[in-house]
Amino acid sequence: SVDCSFSRGVCDWKQDTDDDFDWNPADRDRGDGYYMAVPAFVGHKNDMGRLKLLLTDLKPRSSYCLIFSYRLAGEKVGKLRVFLANKKTAPVWEENKGKDEKWRTGKIEIFQGAETTNSVTFESERGKGKTGEIGVDNVILISGLCPED
Repeated sequence: SVDCSFSRGVCDWKQDTDDDFDWNPADRDRGDGYYMAVPAFVGHKNDMGRLKLLLTDLKPRSSYCLIFSYRLAGEKVGKLRVFLANKKTAPVWEENKGKDEKWRTGKIEIFQGAETTNSVTFESERGKGKTGEIGVDNVILISGLCPED
């Protein structure tokens, strides 16, 4: 398993330079490190911010599971989507509203065919709201299928 969390992860994270705003580090409540967040007031409605995880050395013809924590806090905060590099057109995961301020867990199966996935992009789309944030944390990549809850 590979720890891609932001405080001590070994992964290669890049801000997209063609988007409207950057993701920024935010301190965790308990003070143990930080997560990446987009505050609701950044940018204009429908603006996008993309944070890309570069994946190297994934073996072809094998399965991986990407597990991450996320939260959509605030009224009309926007959308969080995840894209895989080899399936650029449609998101493989999307969430557009939080039921509350709690952190939840997202899971995405990554099947490596002959052509391997070399990046995962977390995209935040600005909503109409002015309070809250979209956050991502504890990104972990494990080999094999995603475990059941």
